[in-house]
Amino acid sequence: MQPSFVRSAIVLGLLAAAGPFAIDMYLPALPAIAENLSASEGATQMTLMVFFVAFGVCQLVYGPVSDMVGRKPPLYFGLTVFALGGIGCALAPSIGWLIAFRVVQGIGASSVMVIPRAIIRDMHTGVEATRLMALVMLVISISPMLAPLIGSALIGPFGWRGVFVAITAVAAVGFVMLVAFLPETRPHKDRVAVSLASLTGGFGHLLRHGRFLGLTFIGGLGMSSFFTFLAASSFVYIEHFGLTPTEYALAFSVNAIGFFGVSQLAAWLGGRFGMARMVVTATAGFAFFSAVLFFVTLAGADSLAVLMPLIFVAFAFLGLVIPTTMVLALDDHGPIAGMASALGARRNAADGQRRRYDCRRQLFCGRDRFADGHHHRNVRGRCTVACLADPRARRFCHPGGGVARIAQPPNGRRCTFGVQILCQVAISV
Repeated sequence: MQPSFVRSAIVLGLLAAAGPFAIDMYLPALPAIAENLSASEGATQMTLMVFFVAFGVCQLVYGPVSDMVGRKPPLYFGLTVFALGGIGCALAPSIGWLIAFRVVQGIGASSVMVIPRAIIRDMHTGVEATRLMALVMLVISISPMLAPLIGSALIGPFGWRGVFVAITAVAAVGFVMLVAFLPETRPHKDRVAVSLASLTGGFGHLLRHGRFLGLTFIGGLGMSSFFTFLAASSFVYIEHFGLTPTEYALAFSVNAIGFFGVSQLAAWLGGRFGMARMVVTATAGFAFFSAVLFFVTLAGADSLAVLMPLIFVAFAFLGLVIPTTMVLALDDHGPIAGMASALGARRNAADGQRRRYDCRRQLFCGRDRFADGHHHRNVRGRCTVACLADPRARRFCHPGGGVARIAQPPNGRRCTFGVQILCQVAISV
């Protein structure tokens, strides 16, 4: 018997949040690490970069392995490696050892990014899968909101090493919950043969599947825009509009509620109007309100009263797009759901996490400056992600769709997400 929706969402969400926690909780500690280990800025930032590399590359390993041996064994292995990496980071005597153990941590963390999505596909499809995916996203949302605060609170009394102890504790809790509350969802009869032919055949099929690629790019580019908002919001709200940290937290929470709150309606709306129709409508709504935000900003409407409602509505539409595209992309690929999840998660990591790192490293390191001393101006070149609204996206939501065409819309027109452009325009005013 399958566990309840809520219990599954909590377990899968906490597992999937372990990787982001290892990034967000750790960022406030960068200056302290550089000072304590007498490390250069470049060496300290390398502890982030090597984590991202390991985190991204190993996703392509865990997905296929979970198709071949089941979902839980690679999760056990990944969480164990993740915890060992955290212990090593906490005890690292030099920046070189810290970099090495961050690689180990990234290798382990990548397992919990990929496999939970495949587990959702094993348990449900269609509307029910969207409902569960949205609940998992709600649990994951605690990472960007709470992890930096927890990290900052730990650095004071325990130093930067205490952050890695806490990250290790998160892995231990995830391991216990995996053992106690989550059954194996990939029975022996459904597992893919362990062979190079099955591996290359599975990835080859996915890379030739237009519908899968289209949905993956739509969701990946959309998620990139949200990660960029997370990264750049402090610059816009605090440095440009002059909000206090408390006011910023409230403003940020309102915008995030639009995304994660409305995502809970995705299953209901998908069941009533159809999943494909909802993706097309929500993508169009997101593009429209982002374009409105962009043009009113260019027109000089530099006001929170304009900014916040438009961001709220735009990301509310995005909240319908993300869980639905994730589910639809996996629906046709149950036998190789792990491989499909690996490709989809790898796309999101490549777009979203890199931009979050680029912006946040400047927030905490603050040394990448122009001659005028204002490091925030350099953020604008890194905080732009274009997700193009193309009516042809409709075919990505139906079997037999053609090859994805995201990069070039009709007539060469670009419809860029307003939040990313706002990072370029408003911050540099």
